Amino acid sequence: MVKQKTDCPVCGSRNLVMKYEASYVYSYAIDSNAPGTFNINEFLPFMYDNREQKDIKQYIECNQCGTQIPCYFHEQNNTLDSKSIERVLNQKKS
Repeated sequence: MVKQKTDCPVCGSRNLVMKYEASYVYSYAIDSNAPGTFNINEFLPFMYDNREQKDIKQYIECNQCGTQIPCYFHEQNNTLDSKSIERVLNQKKS
């Protein structure tokens, strides 16, 4: 098998996935008609008053061996492309 530039640096698998994990705290003001000022007739969890991001984890994961390689690809990094992914994976090999 010919080694690809986007293979897992640990086991050589091509079964890679980019993952974005984030945790948030959603707040709802308690008012006279329902939790949250945007909830009028019923409580809808997506109608929050405030959302605060608490944690974020972004990485490329190999589905074969489970290796996780940090890779930042959120909206502030709009230059992530196949060459960027190759650099991340090849950096891990070093």
